[in-house]
Amino acid sequence: MYETYKDYQNYFKNFPDDEGFFGRYGGAYIPKELEAAFKEINDAYQEISQNRRFINELRRIQKEFQGRPTSVYHCENLSKMFGKVQIYLKREDLNHTGAHKLNHCMGEGLLARYIGKKKIICETGAGQHGVALATAAAYFGLECDVYMGVVDIEKQKPNVTRMKMLGANVVPCAEGQGTLKEAVDAAFMAYMKEYKEAIYCIGSVVGPHPFPKMVRDFQSVVGIEAHNQFIEMTGHLPDAVCACVGGGSNAAGMFAGFLHEPVDIYGVEPLGKGPEPGNHAASLTYGKEGILHAFNSIMLKDEAGDPAPVYSCASGLDYPSVGPEHSFFHDKGRVTYETATDDEAMEAFFLLCRKEGIIPALESAHAVAFAIRYAKTHDHGSILVNLSGRGDKDLDYIYDHYGYGEQFLKG
Repeated sequence: MYETYKDYQNYFKNFPDDEGFFGRYGGAYIPKELEAAFKEINDAYQEISQNRRFINELRRIQKEFQGRPTSVYHCENLSKMFGKVQIYLKREDLNHTGAHKLNHCMGEGLLARYIGKKKIICETGAGQHGVALATAAAYFGLECDVYMGVVDIEKQKPNVTRMKMLGANVVPCAEGQGTLKEAVDAAFMAYMKEYKEAIYCIGSVVGPHPFPKMVRDFQSVVGIEAHNQFIEMTGHLPDAVCACVGGGSNAAGMFAGFLHEPVDIYGVEPLGKGPEPGNHAASLTYGKEGILHAFNSIMLKDEAGDPAPVYSCASGLDYPSVGPEHSFFHDKGRVTYETATDDEAMEAFFLLCRKEGIIPALESAHAVAFAIRYAKTHDHGSILVNLSGRGDKDLDYIYDHYGYGEQFLKG
């Protein structure tokens, strides 16, 4: 069961189960002292997700504040370069704050207000989740602490500035590799001390139940919009849909609109500098089952069984595990998980800049890279890419390391 698109007609009624499991993945492996806090979050979410006032308020925010729906765009110039496959983008870079992250952050902010919390605590890698949650905190009148690895702080200076402009307190995390995993560690420890007054708003479909479900549900607006827009635009469904996968929130949201349809679905992991351990963050491709940050999924491990060092040019993808729902899709075969290297992502980045006038986030460029590969290897059809964010945050890093990309544009 749950092996073809026909099996997914009632999928969202059944997964996750009441304990937060997608098959054997997920759950809530949390300290006993946090059980009541997470139960409060889960109970509140179960109530508001069926509450018409909450739903109508969130829809109003999406329309009037976020600027939804975002558009679907046909990349005619890029498509002509690689044959007869037509490449389309779901333009989440046009969502307020420049990425998909605000979709769940505004929902989490509404939830925090509903249960009477005064502060939002979160982690961030590329900074987009931090910016989005700082935006939500400002909108709802909440305090905001954002935990961020020192390596990512250096790589993502524009987003650090934005978070501080919005009133957030950015807390540097220097332990370990100083990247996303360490930021999650620090944010979780802070939440353990402040859970009575604060809510921990996880930035992806990871962490203990109910966050993988909750973030997916808030992000499903992306896939639902894209499904309807593509049919309205072309009269039919795309042949394939793809999205980048780190923790996997933008992908989970995009896939939600197409699981039940006869559409091929692809998740694209970061292969970084290559398949050697420590040079990538392709958890599903090279990982094993394990528990990290209070949930069970597929993760990259070192020889001792601990979380392995990871790397990606895209700060939002360098995480040693993946959302439990993606592990479920991987095992069931409903989603095919591919990889893209740094160089492939960079080539896609510069091609989209020069051919379409769109500057994508490095995370999103991994999905564009796969779409280009798909176009090169298929004689016809269409592929819809979730362009999950814009690349303003990456420009300093890209220029310092790759200049204006002439080495990628010679061919």
